[in-house]
Amino acid sequence: MKHLRNIAIIAHVDHGKTTLVDQLLRQSGVYRSNEAVTERAMDSSDLERERGITILAKNTAIQYQDYLINIVDTPGHADFGGEVERIMQMVDGVLLVVDAFEGCMPQTRFVLRKALDQKLVPIVVINKIDRPMARPLEVVDEVLELFMDLGASDEQINFPVVYASAVNGTATLDVEQPSPDFRPLFESIIETIPEPTDDAEGPLQWQASILDYSEFLGRIGIGRIVRGTIKLGQQVVVMKQNGELSQQRVTKLYGFRGLRRVELETASAGEIVAVAGLGDLTVGETVADINAPEALPTIPIEEPSLQMTFVVNDSPFAGLEGTHVTSRKLRSRLYAELEKDVSLRVEDTESPDAFLVSGRGELHLSILIETMRREGYEMQVSKPRVIFKRDENNKLLEPIEHVIIDVPEEHVGTVMERLGGRRGELVQMIQGTSSTRLEFHVPARGLIGFRSELLTATRGYGTMHHTFLHYEPYKGDISDRQSGVLVASEAGTSTAYAIASVEERGVLFITPGAQVYAGMIVGEHSRDNDLVVNVCREKHMSNVRSATKDDTSRLKAPRILSLEAALEYLADDEYCEVTPKTIRLRKKKLNKSERERAQKQSNFQDVQS
Repeated sequence: MKHLRNIAIIAHVDHGKTTLVDQLLRQSGVYRSNEAVTERAMDSSDLERERGITILAKNTAIQYQDYLINIVDTPGHADFGGEVERIMQMVDGVLLVVDAFEGCMPQTRFVLRKALDQKLVPIVVINKIDRPMARPLEVVDEVLELFMDLGASDEQINFPVVYASAVNGTATLDVEQPSPDFRPLFESIIETIPEPTDDAEGPLQWQASILDYSEFLGRIGIGRIVRGTIKLGQQVVVMKQNGELSQQRVTKLYGFRGLRRVELETASAGEIVAVAGLGDLTVGETVADINAPEALPTIPIEEPSLQMTFVVNDSPFAGLEGTHVTSRKLRSRLYAELEKDVSLRVEDTESPDAFLVSGRGELHLSILIETMRREGYEMQVSKPRVIFKRDENNKLLEPIEHVIIDVPEEHVGTVMERLGGRRGELVQMIQGTSSTRLEFHVPARGLIGFRSELLTATRGYGTMHHTFLHYEPYKGDISDRQSGVLVASEAGTSTAYAIASVEERGVLFITPGAQVYAGMIVGEHSRDNDLVVNVCREKHMSNVRSATKDDTSRLKAPRILSLEAALEYLADDEYCEVTPKTIRLRKKKLNKSERERAQKQSNFQDVQS
């Protein structure tokens, strides 16, 4: 164990974790001299590469001199915090990466708290020191304050600091004396992170912290051997969370070397390995010696905070673009996602065509939707809804988010007013050289749809980060979307002539030539009520001509909604229709008369209550 180190890399989103791992791989000699090197090698899925974020925690291992360093790259976004929590069980230390300009952010606090709770040994990496206006020494002071604020021990507060530029592949212990490579970081890991002290002689104990899935091998568990030795072909006992014991056989055993999994015959305590052949193994379950089955403490997984209803697509365009459109296919795919995403919940509803899906946030659920549409699935999804709780006195509680917003000074008043209307409480304001940092505590439901509103209110200059704080008593009603929508009156192909006549009523979401159907939302109304419009009307031909009458109409640029923007925009009586090629908004009731009848009934019930 003297030559083994297990570390996790943790940070706020976009502070450079994955780029840092890239350089560790490069400079440790993982790649051949003539090998093509991929940027952000650990972000293996298309979605991760396109969005520049890490969604799932991933393992790698590098050889430095005589040391094998197991590295786990963790997500930085709050919606994937469940991945971070589980990784802490696998490692002995962490690299806390902090941007030299942005400093400590909400997720920095979240991941550091998890590491300190597990008594892990930290190394602080101040990254992006080459960035304009970088302030590395001030950021170190911020990090120190954060450690003290979170109740770190004296040993943890005495952390080493490495100043790095991951993109340039340089690291140094003295910001005034740059180094040409990552050698100072490697040396800090070897000297600071303790070697595993697990008992290799006792009976086997191994716990799954990450799940993977293979069509050939089934479910694969990844975790650390806490005690004993595990061998290929060994008979073991899986200790289920409900107390049951399941006897299984290890059919495949893998270690990690660079970006590859390598087959092993045996592995001992302290090593991080992947194991296949253990049936329906799930995160937190213990795999133990068949003659001495002793369970490890279960790994707590935070409950979902947001839910949506996934519904079979029943619009007039259903089945035109997707290959998987039935209720059976949709249900099977959603439950299959549970094989590897333990933060997700899927429930059947009274309707065989609708399923309740709960996740950690909007991004968590939108990633699932985007993944499914790329696989050929069609579906409709409802407006995201916050999950409430009840305390012991049956009092209603709701999730509160810690929000940090950076905006130019001239927009501070606007942001405070907008979040005040969403029940947000300002807790701190910090005046910077180029922007002002505002910190709020806001109900999670108050943030649904706020990101696009923030960009509009600040002309694109506002940035927002948030993370779950805790549950508090219900804060009262929050007003929904202020504007109504433009709803298509009939099916057909939209025309420039019709769109030009509708433009003065609001902002369009479609371009000329788009296929529409009655009940489909084609734009945002400038007033607070919904308006039915005809965007398929064609210009009638006549023999009358004038010098200016037939000039080509100059249309305003439409607002094309991304998947996340569409989900944020939804109202309670609307669906987002998602297909492999198109994202549309629609009313749940496509018929105008049925909508009006439902609205009258709703108004009557409000009066009665």
